[in-house]
Amino acid sequence: MDWRNEPITASHWQFLEDKNKVECKLCPRHCELKEGQDGFCRVRGNQGNELKSFNYGKAIPATIETIETEAIYHHSPGARILSMGNIGCMMACSFCQNWQTSQIKHLDNKNVVVYSPEEVIELALKNDIDIISWTYNDPVVWHEFVLDTSRLAQKNNIKTLYKSALYIESKPLDELIEVIDIFSISLKSMDDEMYRKISKARLEPVLRGIKQIYDSGKHLEVSQLVVTDLNDDGVDAKKTAEWMLKNLDSSIPLHLVGYHPAFRYKAKRTSLETLLKAREIAITAGIEYCYLGNVYAENVSNTHCKTCSQKLVDRFGLTIKVSGLNEKSECENCGELSPIVHPKSQKEEEIKTYDYTEEQYFDIKWDSEINALHLVVEDPTKDQIILQVERQPSSKVEYFELNVGLERIILTKSEENETSIRLGANSSNTLHCLPVLDRAHFPTIETDTESKKYLN
Repeated sequence: MDWRNEPITASHWQFLEDKNKVECKLCPRHCELKEGQDGFCRVRGNQGNELKSFNYGKAIPATIETIETEAIYHHSPGARILSMGNIGCMMACSFCQNWQTSQIKHLDNKNVVVYSPEEVIELALKNDIDIISWTYNDPVVWHEFVLDTSRLAQKNNIKTLYKSALYIESKPLDELIEVIDIFSISLKSMDDEMYRKISKARLEPVLRGIKQIYDSGKHLEVSQLVVTDLNDDGVDAKKTAEWMLKNLDSSIPLHLVGYHPAFRYKAKRTSLETLLKAREIAITAGIEYCYLGNVYAENVSNTHCKTCSQKLVDRFGLTIKVSGLNEKSECENCGELSPIVHPKSQKEEEIKTYDYTEEQYFDIKWDSEINALHLVVEDPTKDQIILQVERQPSSKVEYFELNVGLERIILTKSEENETSIRLGANSSNTLHCLPVLDRAHFPTIETDTESKKYLN
């Protein structure tokens, strides 16, 4: 399949008659393109003196995850989401986790699938999912498809989440604000020089966009990436906190996110000690809710009542327990209203009886690097697959469903002393187990060897 086939006319551009070029106005780059020339993102280009989008509906496979994957802690805790990722990006970060699909020159067509808006909605409905997330590679360059599908989601009472570095102009952002329910925005740094050097972008448009979302009243949470040897000395954390307090308010969650070496930047992973120090700086500055991301450790991401310190939501990685809130989002201990939206909105899990006959199983060991994985079904067109996960040493057993059309689900370590899982499936359908190194990471299947070394 040639992913460039069947382009559509893009939005947000104009023809520059004096230059005989088209100017893209989607992101602040404003690429001016001659006939046959592509923009910086490589998924929008000039054809016949019109700006075309080549990636409408062109995606990486949909994945079942939880909302915390997207650095959203104050909306629908524990809710399952359908994560949708595009190809291409309007930035080029040196430490990109998903460079095989975000940087088009590295793209392999085997990693591309095609969805219509209707098919995305059908996947969500069939799998009983209430939230669709636009994520992984940045959805800014997927603008037309995101808008069309999100409008259809509204008609089907499905919420949408936008996880983005937000390098976008104000007019297209206004269109998104009309149809998106939840925004999770990733800051690379509070240093414009770092933006220009490391991400090939600028800081000011990102901050402007965050303020635009905040002023709209839509649900907003902000992430700050903490990168070893670039912005890990605490200065960035302080600047971010001070900017948020001045331009947003103290109750907007700030997620300090650990970096993992990838692509062209190979410094060591952000240490827990570095993240804890950055969190202390942000809290001291006045941020009320500061969480750590990409960390599998106790007591770094829980939400507590600001009045009585009762634990409201207990989080370990992507394992979530809403332990101290009633359905009105009030603290069960003192009655104080919490900032959590829809604390009980995730559907109550029914105890189901499965006709489960195990046809294959794998033992997977967690280690200091690997605490999460994507389980990938080679042929998603076959029957529903039931997965049985037995956690060790607790021996707790959980079941997960993958219905026809879905090929991926994320599985993660659930508590600090968990050492491994025994993963069983009621199908002989070939399974691949791909390590997830960062919660924004979408691992691609490169070789069977890469997959099988995690399936013992």
